[in-house]
Amino acid sequence: MGLVRSYVVAFCLAFATGCFAQWGDFGGFGGGGFGGFGGDQNGGGSAEYSEKFADVNYAGDGKEFHNLDIYLPKEVKDSYPVVIHTYGSAWSMNNSKGSADINTICAGFLKAGFAVVTPNHRSASDAIYPAALHDIKAVVRFVRGNAAKYKFDTNFVAVSGFSSGGHLSSLTATTCGMKEGKSGSVTVDLEGSLGEFTSFSSCVDAACLWSPPTDIYTMNPINSFGGSGTFEGAFIGVEREGNKDKWMVASSPYYASEDDPPIIMFHGTSDQVVNIEQSQELYDSLQNHKVVSEFVKVSGGTHGGNEMYVAANLDKAVDFFNKAIEAKAAKVPAKDTSETSIKDTTTTPVDTLVPVDTTKAPIDTIKPPEIIKNVAGNSFGIEVVGNTLNILAGNSLYYKYKVISVNGTFTETGDVLGTLDLSRLQAGVYCVIVSATNGKRGIVRFVKK
Repeated sequence: MGLVRSYVVAFCLAFATGCFAQWGDFGGFGGGGFGGFGGDQNGGGSAEYSEKFADVNYAGDGKEFHNLDIYLPKEVKDSYPVVIHTYGSAWSMNNSKGSADINTICAGFLKAGFAVVTPNHRSASDAIYPAALHDIKAVVRFVRGNAAKYKFDTNFVAVSGFSSGGHLSSLTATTCGMKEGKSGSVTVDLEGSLGEFTSFSSCVDAACLWSPPTDIYTMNPINSFGGSGTFEGAFIGVEREGNKDKWMVASSPYYASEDDPPIIMFHGTSDQVVNIEQSQELYDSLQNHKVVSEFVKVSGGTHGGNEMYVAANLDKAVDFFNKAIEAKAAKVPAKDTSETSIKDTTTTPVDTLVPVDTTKAPIDTIKPPEIIKNVAGNSFGIEVVGNTLNILAGNSLYYKYKVISVNGTFTETGDVLGTLDLSRLQAGVYCVIVSATNGKRGIVRFVKK
């Protein structure tokens, strides 16, 4: 009798985890038999690629949960745009990259000419939030830091993910350039310092989310079945009751802003695990901030069911990314090595400064405070103090800044007045963009020698 009871408990636990995730390397209890909840992983279609790099450690620590696999498209080219796809697991698996929708979602992106990266990440039992987010952001930086080695075209790096992998991808997309997340008295580090490529940007150019939890505070809780509590509570480190702020800082709609990259979501109307309102909530928040976004409601779609991954949906995902590539190419300024306008303004109040002439002095040789620009009748600027770049504003109209490298490898955002550690930057041309509440923007360029 005890043996039967143990078997039933074990089966329920496996079933519950399989519903929300992909169960290890052999899938879950999804459509198509034991094919996993990213569609049929081991039968039917298959991913085609010219080269695979397995078990590459992106953190430099030799840990299995920090390994990733790289797949290059069958058509050999000099470089490929990149999609980082993260498996679903209710944040409870740390080694499921081998079953990360390889023969469905990943196969679609490979066929369309994208390099695909499938990472492992720390599970809730390894470390609580934001550890898993730090892992995915480290993967993004790893991709940028290894562009030449693996033929990555880092002009376009996107994230994709199923279920909890979609949740981590949604956070990666909506927290671009943010150092911290804050809600009430709770503050979390959103970036981390994992790996050797911390000088590179962890921002992405687009995101594709499949059946994602987004606001875990409002979603229907997923009971762990293996004991008391929920999968979300294990991920956060504390259950929901009385801990709203700790759950809010792990919810992507909370971070949505006008600077977010394009995001497309696919969610089944019959999803039995993650309620479809989760995608709706993020979509509404993105739309309110005028972010390019699309929400595909899959009629009758279940959580990871094969109906989610029909050719029409895979084609929509690819088309969405291709449009994002075109849109980025249309608005990125031409690369150059010109220095910004600078002037010695040590004794001049920043709110009285006007446009200045270019004197072509390298930024690492000038004395603070230095660089200023007049936009729409109001002044703002940047000054260099030691190894720190300060973003200044002389009028309260300005409220947000973005520092971005012209080649797209570094992006950081913040509120004015802001600071940036110049030692984090590689040599190159950068833009400081200050956005005003009236929709106008001002731009100052500088060169890090």
